[in-house]
Amino acid sequence: MTRLDVAPAPDERTTEILSDEALAFVAELHGRFNGRRKELLQARRERKPPSGFLPETEDLRTGDWQVPPPRPDYSDRRVEITGPTDRKLVINALNSGAKGFMADFEDANSPTWRNQVEGHVNLIDAIEGTITYDSADGKHYELIEHPATLLVRPRGWHLPEKHLKIDGEPVGGGLMDFGLYAFHSGPRLAERDRGLYLYLPKLEHWREAALWNDVFAFTREALDLPAGLIRATVLIETLPAAFQMAEIIHALGEHSYGLNAGRWDYIFSMIKVFREDPDFVLPDRNDVKMTVPFMRAYTELLVQTCHAHGAFAMGGMAALIPSRKDAEANQRAIDAVREDKQREAKAGFDGTWVAHPDVVDVAKAAFDDVLGSRPNQIDKQRYDVDVSPAQLLDAASTPGEITEEGLRSDVNVGFQYISYWLGGRGAAGINNLMEDAATAEISRSQIWQWIRHGKVTREHVREVLDSEMAKIRADVGDEVWEKGRPEETRAIFERVALADDFPEFLTLPAYEYID
Repeated sequence: MTRLDVAPAPDERTTEILSDEALAFVAELHGRFNGRRKELLQARRERKPPSGFLPETEDLRTGDWQVPPPRPDYSDRRVEITGPTDRKLVINALNSGAKGFMADFEDANSPTWRNQVEGHVNLIDAIEGTITYDSADGKHYELIEHPATLLVRPRGWHLPEKHLKIDGEPVGGGLMDFGLYAFHSGPRLAERDRGLYLYLPKLEHWREAALWNDVFAFTREALDLPAGLIRATVLIETLPAAFQMAEIIHALGEHSYGLNAGRWDYIFSMIKVFREDPDFVLPDRNDVKMTVPFMRAYTELLVQTCHAHGAFAMGGMAALIPSRKDAEANQRAIDAVREDKQREAKAGFDGTWVAHPDVVDVAKAAFDDVLGSRPNQIDKQRYDVDVSPAQLLDAASTPGEITEEGLRSDVNVGFQYISYWLGGRGAAGINNLMEDAATAEISRSQIWQWIRHGKVTREHVREVLDSEMAKIRADVGDEVWEKGRPEETRAIFERVALADDFPEFLTLPAYEYID
């Protein structure tokens, strides 16, 4: 017998999402796979930092094997836009002109119970083409005739869902997000001959991808979904995963749809994995560009590995937001996105990510210039690439400095993002950048690393925090300031950036404050 303790449905529409049948399916996933999920998380804690490729999988890395070809309904991925599952934002993203829209239950999402459940209502309506939204100012939003292809990112293996407990234990957030989406939307997608496309975050080992593969195989059989419907792209956004790219693609088998260069979390992971090593102290966040040695090595290896096995290689996020008030700032953002996407397209990536509709056309033009009428360039083999473990670990060659301006930026962004997150927003425009959990992780982990290695003092960071909090309060006004839960925000910030011990993810302690 299984005992389910579930929070009440936020409203009438979400009662459908939390039906007895849907919850029973999630409970089945939990019963079958949660034990392995916990074992894999424990293995993360016991594993040493990577120093080289796995010797036991060398034959697999060099083997001549291929993943299934792209599905006909989504073989052109040249620009994908990402964002949370908010109803208005879903419509705008699907109408943006991008080829795909990744609806995010993870880094761009604050995991309130309403956000996690209501998001599935919005995705169902999007699949059925009935999604509309009427704003307070009288604007009406509905889908265009040919919207972007829908992709979904469930939460990572490490994140729990405290609002749904099975036999007294919180279900894994990823199992709940995927389970509800597959149960409700899988049959709808199959009826329309459209793929159930996923992005899988935060993997650190090929065995974690193998667990997802088994979840998919069971789901297909349990829900009577057609073969080839479920296809998943893995974000390579942890340093350990960069040493196992081929293994991860292989572990997903028939469900594999390529890899993505999750650049911001990757920088965070480099800091986290080697946080005690002075040779891995990075400069200001803005100095850690995609062209620095360790980032260039990782992205080139990703393209080479994907294309060697017939899989998509997807480029990283352009977090810049054009300014509609400052023409010069707007042009700088457009130029930076154009340069970044041109570099990715020429390097062999098949597509890329953007965070804002205003830069979709810029990114698309960069890939149009390289791809032309071809849907992708999977056939481009990077035989010239030969990346060594030393190159992947070469953080020491990163140029740049640790500056007061960089410290203040990290403090400002880290504090503001936590405040937005507590208020139910997982993605927020801050200083002309779209910040999400990944970029906030860089900010707070840099501060921790700089303190640990004597680059700044904890006392000075607190002084900067006082100063930045005062600036933010002056900018937003007292009423907005108080709604932002400043005392709790500061408590979380100090816990994740200034404590002696390093929390693995800021979202775990912050989740304690979410209703």
